[in-house]
Amino acid sequence: MTTPDLIDLATWPRREAFEHYRHRVPCTYAITVEIDVTEFAIALRSSSRKTYVAQIWAIATVVNRYREFRMALTDDGEAASWPVVHPAFTVFNAEGETFAAVWASYDPDFGRFHEHAAELLASTASATTMFPQGALPPNVFDVSSLPWTSFTGFTLQIDGGTNHLLPIFTLGRYVERDGRTLLPVAVQIHHAAADGFHTARLLGDLEALMADASWVGA
Repeated sequence: MTTPDLIDLATWPRREAFEHYRHRVPCTYAITVEIDVTEFAIALRSSSRKTYVAQIWAIATVVNRYREFRMALTDDGEAASWPVVHPAFTVFNAEGETFAAVWASYDPDFGRFHEHAAELLASTASATTMFPQGALPPNVFDVSSLPWTSFTGFTLQIDGGTNHLLPIFTLGRYVERDGRTLLPVAVQIHHAAADGFHTARLLGDLEALMADASWVGA
């Protein structure tokens, strides 16, 4: 089983911030932005690829670029990071009006990831249990989608969330404005794991990845 890598506190620039927001002022924060996904949406309209799967892959790609969004705690509470994290995402059961949470291994090749994740979504669309694959592994981060509504703010109130270091993403319904297509994206993050700078950079990377959507393919 994959284990997180210990962070060398002696050389880690964020050591003081980590300890402050873990122990003295434990807190999480949330940010909601509208990302321009015009080119991404155009590419998907001429493709057989599924929008939700493509959104999940894009998020997982930028998340895995940065240690701040792969953070973990060892059993002793020490700072560590996963070599790779995988997306866990919600699947809506329209008949029962319930959802399941499933996960797929991250693959830097979008085509391979799409094949696996699309099959997973199809096979669990009628799931009646919340975790049809069993317990989620520890190195997954969460993505959920609210395609029924757009929003300008979204915050999770997590009991005991000061021990949850991996980010949580929530996506909304597209907004059309001034000829552009915008996607509401909310990110919930532990302040010990990442500062506002890191989250802003992550969201900038996500927008850039969706602006150059040649990876969507046919």
